[in-house]
Amino acid sequence: MESVLAFVIGVVVIALGIAISIALHEIGHLVPAKLFGVKVTQYMIGFGTTIWSWRRGETEYGIKALPLGGYIAMIGMFPPAKGEGVKEDSTGFFRGLVQDARDSSAESVAPGDEARAFYRLPVWKRIVVMFGGPFMNLVLGVVFFAILIMGIGMPQATTTVGAVSECALPATSQRQTCEPGDPAAPGAAAGVEPGDRIVSIDGAPVESWTQSTAIIREHPGDELALVVERDGAEVDLTVTPMVSERYALDADGEVMTDASGDPLTVDAGFVGIEAMIARVPQPVTAVLPAVGEQTAAVAGIIVNLPQRMIDVANAAFGPGERDPSGPLSMVGVGRAAGEVAATSELPVVDKAAFMIGILGAVNIALFVFNLIPLLPLDGGHIASALFEAVRRGFAKLFRRPDPGPVDLAKFMPVTFGVVILLGAMSALLIYADIVKPVNLF
Repeated sequence: MESVLAFVIGVVVIALGIAISIALHEIGHLVPAKLFGVKVTQYMIGFGTTIWSWRRGETEYGIKALPLGGYIAMIGMFPPAKGEGVKEDSTGFFRGLVQDARDSSAESVAPGDEARAFYRLPVWKRIVVMFGGPFMNLVLGVVFFAILIMGIGMPQATTTVGAVSECALPATSQRQTCEPGDPAAPGAAAGVEPGDRIVSIDGAPVESWTQSTAIIREHPGDELALVVERDGAEVDLTVTPMVSERYALDADGEVMTDASGDPLTVDAGFVGIEAMIARVPQPVTAVLPAVGEQTAAVAGIIVNLPQRMIDVANAAFGPGERDPSGPLSMVGVGRAAGEVAATSELPVVDKAAFMIGILGAVNIALFVFNLIPLLPLDGGHIASALFEAVRRGFAKLFRRPDPGPVDLAKFMPVTFGVVILLGAMSALLIYADIVKPVNLF
């Protein structure tokens, strides 16, 4: 019963976090729009039927039934058609979409509000309004990653011994347990115990686990003086690293691989001790690089999205397993949060770190995804505004008539196609997250 309750709490925490992120995304649009004088008639979280709303001034604020995003409604999103344009009696589905968009935009502009239409804003103001939402997600992502990295800390090997091996097994051994006949590990023979903090090796003060590992690996067969701190007092030990097959490490302590991706091995000194992993708060300078790495990772997923979606479909409708680093729907994110909250394998601090990390990753994903230059995404509006600026700039340079604002209504068929595509992708991800979820444990 407790695990079920913890699962529900995890889902609720993530759901609320994402809802707040969406709400703040829309505030990122709302505030500059109002500052620039655009009339905003609605600020809504969700789509579909309105569940609850209230009106303040000229804007209705509310929550809708389908929690799949949010929006603000600004008057005059599309400029009126030039010349003949698309006539009201034009036929055809896509022409109807264009005309309906123009009609809806025109109807939203009441007499006297013409100057407050969105399309009348200068290009830079339109860009600020449309970029405000993604920028808010970027800020939230930085805040969440700052809390995670600077507040809770990142898992890091300390100079404290976490475990001592009883025997020495080669790095490539398939066994994880000792058997009769296995050589004894030098660390256990020297009297090293879990909880000992390494003070120095061979007279050299130890500041990091990587440093201690390097000294041990470089001295196979050499007797080394080992000083550890145990129960507040220093203890002098002597350890002789044995020659053992170990993975080759680079300067950063990462395992080196050959051209085919297989790990390289070398004969090196081995004692048989493992570091205790603890969360260590990092400096503020570590936050932005982490955000940058997450942004690049999300961009990589988006660039390879077609293949990623094919992989998801193959896993959902076939025997394959889901890629843990692949795309997830909000259902998948919530399910993962519930699993982490319900497990007994993680301490509370690690559960909290996972939740905060997920919210940070979701906000970075919203930032990157919304900047894709396709309508109806924010990036599509920004791209069209930039195109308009370039077009007007050339017209001014060559002393031609001002071409006016870009007629975004003409792109409604493309917008319709993008919406259908996004809906299909969302449905596939939700289905896959239900029938073939990503398992964390």
